Amino acid sequence: MNRRPPFPLTRVLGLAALGVLSSGLTCCGAKPTAPAASAAPATAPVAATAKPFMNYTAEIVNRFPHDSRAFTQGLLFESAETLLESTGMNGQSSLRRVELKTGRVIQKVDLPQRYFGEGLALLKGKLYQLTWKDHKGFIYDAATLHQTGEFPYGGEGWGVTTDGTSLILSDGTPQLRFLDPDTFAVTRTIQATHQGKPVDRLNELEFIDGEIFANIWGADLIARLDPVTGQATGVIDCTSLFPAALRSTPEQVLNGIAWHAESKRLLITGKWWPEVFEVTLKPRG
Repeated sequence: MNRRPPFPLTRVLGLAALGVLSSGLTCCGAKPTAPAASAAPATAPVAATAKPFMNYTAEIVNRFPHDSRAFTQGLLFESAETLLESTGMNGQSSLRRVELKTGRVIQKVDLPQRYFGEGLALLKGKLYQLTWKDHKGFIYDAATLHQTGEFPYGGEGWGVTTDGTSLILSDGTPQLRFLDPDTFAVTRTIQATHQGKPVDRLNELEFIDGEIFANIWGADLIARLDPVTGQATGVIDCTSLFPAALRSTPEQVLNGIAWHAESKRLLITGKWWPEVFEVTLKPRG
């Protein structure tokens, strides 16, 4: 998100390295306002057995240029060679089609200045782009990037992904909402937790092989979440991708996950980062 002071990372990263995360990845600063309640959605059923928790390190296998003026909020593979990207900041928000190998912006749709662009999801030929505080998202034809509609939601919009049936929205809290993509009604919610404690600051999302990958805003960490129970199944340490010492502003945080299901390629980037990294995940003892 924008202009909230990042929380101290040493506490969180230390716990991640130990494999306990007993803090629940909670933020030490002010917590964003929870979304306004709509109809009371059903909560997800609890699975009988939890998956074992795993620590991972993101190891770089390839690098690609990235527009360092792009305040990345959502990232998707469109094809093996092209990405779709949502960028933020008022007056700079956009929807983009980007050539992966060169970082060249092939096509760009600018949002009106009043809107702060957020997460992006692709479902059944339609793109769904969130805005931060306007309780409104935009719908586009994925082939042309022509805007075809709008949709409402309560609370803030941070990240969005899809499991192939529902839209899954984050708002900076531990809550994830599942929306019907036709009516935009909330069908259920889950709370992200680890060892019974909330996993806070969920940001950009990607649905990967039956799990939700979620950037933790302000930390170089990605949580892996069970989409049924909300329980964290693992955490990915991304500190080595674009080290904090190389960043010119604290707003250059990790944010942007793209998954190519056919080739099993995983891309990660951040806000105003000069590169997109293709990574492989290495379990850490």
